[in-house]
Amino acid sequence: MIAPSRATAKVEGVIRALLGGTFDPPHLAHLALAEAAFSQLGVSVVEFIPTGIPWWKPSPPPTAAHHRLEMVKRATVGVPYLTVNDCEIRREGPSYMADTLETFPSGDEIYLVMGSDAAQGLRSWMRWEVVARRARLAVALRPGTDAATVEKAVGESPVWLDYPPMAISSREVRQRIRAGRSIRCLVPVGVWEYIAENRLYASPDGL
Repeated sequence: MIAPSRATAKVEGVIRALLGGTFDPPHLAHLALAEAAFSQLGVSVVEFIPTGIPWWKPSPPPTAAHHRLEMVKRATVGVPYLTVNDCEIRREGPSYMADTLETFPSGDEIYLVMGSDAAQGLRSWMRWEVVARRARLAVALRPGTDAATVEKAVGESPVWLDYPPMAISSREVRQRIRAGRSIRCLVPVGVWEYIAENRLYASPDGL
């Protein structure tokens, strides 16, 4: 059993932003998105929430949860308004954002931060109506999507974040490692070191 992290404490009346995902691995675009949310939404904290067991059954399966959790902790260390919430990793069964949102006090104001590609698929989420009712979407426009399509998909206008598109994805990072190419400028130093130390994804010789 993984012990609860430092970020699971609940305070009534907090304005918080949540950034969920597998974070396999977390990279600099994740941090840039979190920084945009913090600076533009007036929130007290941006919480990274690593998925425990993804409900969408990715192929191949994600890296073990304890590795992904540790990488997110290393990615956010030293920034007081970036915290890590491990509730989905500790919870049994598939991870659903609707369940996660129910763990916060009713007095909290919540923004759910995501890219426009994820926002377009909101209605495919389990109990998506609960998600849309409990949290306001804060969306960063990503290449290949447009605002009108997103607004039609979610049924309302989200908060649009001023976020310069960064062409970095976790899949690209993993592919570069497998190809023996450097990822040093794509992920935080602590994440780069952890991947190398634990020989994640492939041989770290090219890191």
